[in-house]
Amino acid sequence: MTHTYMANGFDPQSRPELEPEDLALLDRRQRVLGAANRLFYQRPVRVVRGSGVLLYDAAGNDYLDAYNNVPVVGHGNPRVAQAVGDQLRVLNTHTRYLTDDVVAYAERLTALFRHPLSQVMFACSGSEAVDLALRVAAHVTGRNGIIVSAHAYHGTTRATAEVSPSLGGNNPIPAHVALVDMPDPLRDDPATAAADFERRIDDAVRLLEARGHAPGALLLDSVLSSDGLRPAPTAFLERAAAAIRRAGGLYIADEVQAGFGRTGAQWWGFAHYPVEPDMVVLGKPMGNGMPISAVIGRPDVFDRFGRDVRYFNTFAAGSAAVAAATAVLDELEERDLLASATKVGGRLASELRAITADDPRVAEVRATGLFLAVEIVAPGPDRAADAGLARQIVNGMRDRRVLISASGQNENVLKIRPPLVFAEEHIDRLCAAFADALAATARPA
Repeated sequence: MTHTYMANGFDPQSRPELEPEDLALLDRRQRVLGAANRLFYQRPVRVVRGSGVLLYDAAGNDYLDAYNNVPVVGHGNPRVAQAVGDQLRVLNTHTRYLTDDVVAYAERLTALFRHPLSQVMFACSGSEAVDLALRVAAHVTGRNGIIVSAHAYHGTTRATAEVSPSLGGNNPIPAHVALVDMPDPLRDDPATAAADFERRIDDAVRLLEARGHAPGALLLDSVLSSDGLRPAPTAFLERAAAAIRRAGGLYIADEVQAGFGRTGAQWWGFAHYPVEPDMVVLGKPMGNGMPISAVIGRPDVFDRFGRDVRYFNTFAAGSAAVAAATAVLDELEERDLLASATKVGGRLASELRAITADDPRVAEVRATGLFLAVEIVAPGPDRAADAGLARQIVNGMRDRRVLISASGQNENVLKIRPPLVFAEEHIDRLCAAFADALAATARPA
């Protein structure tokens, strides 16, 4: 059995160059948290506070956070903090009592979806929400087969780890789960990519049936984040949803990373396509990091599950978490952060393309709102993935106090995903760090 680490993971066998007190903390952490709790970067960053898009270390140095999507309206957001504190002093209880706050928030949240997505069940994390959506799909369809993308990440519960091949070779994918390759913007023919993907869904259906598992759900991250952020042909989700429905299953859109305006002009990633999911999964960005998540669905789907199965989750949509989630919607709307994501993300993508225009090691800069990917390859006609160079750039930017990460099936796609309060004033700092980190690597003649 091999030991695998994240694309941008710290190697616990190394001895990084850190301040003595940081090394001491690292030793204590590894002793009490153990091997399963991973850190980022060759030299882990010790943070003590955050504000907006900045994180600060113990010496007061600031780091530009261009990675964390959970604090969607910024670290230490004053409005969220005030709302949570005020609510904790009044009431913080579960949803088995009749309270105004959870009903008002549910009405406001579901209004951001088109009919018939009009009901919500709450949970505490994206993993719990995905787990719940899969339970609902299996109950409603009577089928346990699941189709996911080839390098998906959907969570950390047992059920969600089973549909998360990105967790590595030591994380077994069971027979009731089928993997499909996603459209590849570098190598696929755009004229046939959507149809090719639909055929792959049909093939996955047949594979599941051959294994004795009827297909019950197609679960896809709407921006294909772990697959390397692959904006796909316009019809690909529509055709994929049609394929799973023909087979008797449901289409579940995982919006944990794409949702709440991340993609710019739309609240949800799937909304950029002519498709309506049967269920939508939301995660902790909805509470800016407070433990709240949700499954949005059609009443006919939820009613059948609700009649037959008792669902209760003590902390799901507790009063303080709902206060945070309400404050997040206030911030997103009043600060017009969806439009900002479109504008700022577009300019950032243009700047990154200008920096890399004549560098054969950068195959493509892809962007959807404030979610950007830079694909790093070895020069040459086959454009083979270069994970080593991607890691060098990520760690080079960390040394310049700008935080990004890497993802993709070959770990060669730089992942840029800042809080939505990332503004035009931050672009120059990110681009300067990127250009310097890229220039510091050995470039072929």
